[in-house]
Amino acid sequence: MERKERRNIFSLQGFYLLSFFGVGSLYPLLSVYLSEVEKLNGYQIGTILSIGPIVMIFFQPLWGMISDLTHSPTKVLTFTTFLAGVGGFGYYLFGSYSMFFLTAVLVAIFQSAIIPVSDSISLKFSSRLNYNYGNIRLFGSLGFGLAVFIMGKLSEFSPAVIFFSFFVSLSLASILAFRLPKEHTGENVKIFSGMKDLFKLKKFVIFLFVTFLIFGPNLANNTYFGLFVDDLGGTYTGIGIAFFIAVMSEIPFMRVAGRGINKFGLLPIAAIAGTVSLVRWLFYFMEPSLSLVYASAVIQGFSLGLFIPAGLQYIREITPSHITATAVTIYSAIGNGLGNWFSTFVGGLIYDSYSIFGVYLFFAVLAFLGVLLTLWLIKEEKSSMSIRKIAVGE
Repeated sequence: MERKERRNIFSLQGFYLLSFFGVGSLYPLLSVYLSEVEKLNGYQIGTILSIGPIVMIFFQPLWGMISDLTHSPTKVLTFTTFLAGVGGFGYYLFGSYSMFFLTAVLVAIFQSAIIPVSDSISLKFSSRLNYNYGNIRLFGSLGFGLAVFIMGKLSEFSPAVIFFSFFVSLSLASILAFRLPKEHTGENVKIFSGMKDLFKLKKFVIFLFVTFLIFGPNLANNTYFGLFVDDLGGTYTGIGIAFFIAVMSEIPFMRVAGRGINKFGLLPIAAIAGTVSLVRWLFYFMEPSLSLVYASAVIQGFSLGLFIPAGLQYIREITPSHITATAVTIYSAIGNGLGNWFSTFVGGLIYDSYSIFGVYLFFAVLAFLGVLLTLWLIKEEKSSMSIRKIAVGE
């Protein structure tokens, strides 16, 4: 591998590390901050934390279009990453529900570009070099895990530290974004015609539902896991430790995901990941002890550590190459946006009316439906393969 390409790999890994460190500094502890420091109720917290994902649904395709139009995804990533970090200070500067709501909207507008644009660059780069995408993406999990662990400890002294960490991390990530490989996220702007073609693909549409049902609750868990640990008697440090164990467990699974995919296939790996999520949510619903929560946090690696690379690669496999960037944008909008919003918003209503344990029962129901859909997709693929074999035999 050439020296330039190794440098590009390091730049991509560094960007994921810093950007996810920023996200991990803020969101896992934001719900606890709004509850304990700002004294907001469950409905208000759920609304504030769910507005971001719904904003992303509309702005992620827009940033994808801008990236394709300008052929400058790295410039788009630099600009949006920095402004997202600046916007996060709104939580620190203001003290009312309405202003927190506006801050959440502002941050989401710019943050919505980070994942789909960086993923599109990484996928195209890793595909061109035949390099394992998981070895790049796992640095995001590393950054997130380190952030919640460190911020959990520092928040014991001053909860406001999460906003400064968010700003500094994303500012550094924005500098690094400009050094990323100059991979175009697509050809010319074809997102609308691309959408029309994509939604004719039955597999693509069904897998969007799978992502909504399985990945959405996993992202919403970043909002409610802190409240869950807090309800069980954990401290800020305890929340950080629990998140650290959970997120760091993703790393080894992302490293071996490629081998698992080659052996079992993309959809079976996604089904395994969804099943593990289902078991996890049911376990949390049963109100386990805090020590068991810490001990079992590693199962997150089975779910997200496998689903993230398998899901992205499945999208790339089933969509034509000229609209892969559009497919990734829509996939990200459904999982990071719509699924996250729905799970977070409804979770807030359940938390306010019942308890944090009821939230995880709701997540379990969604995961169960997602697993059923994945199994149905596997069955359809096997049937199609059998038909093709019969046709070739004839």
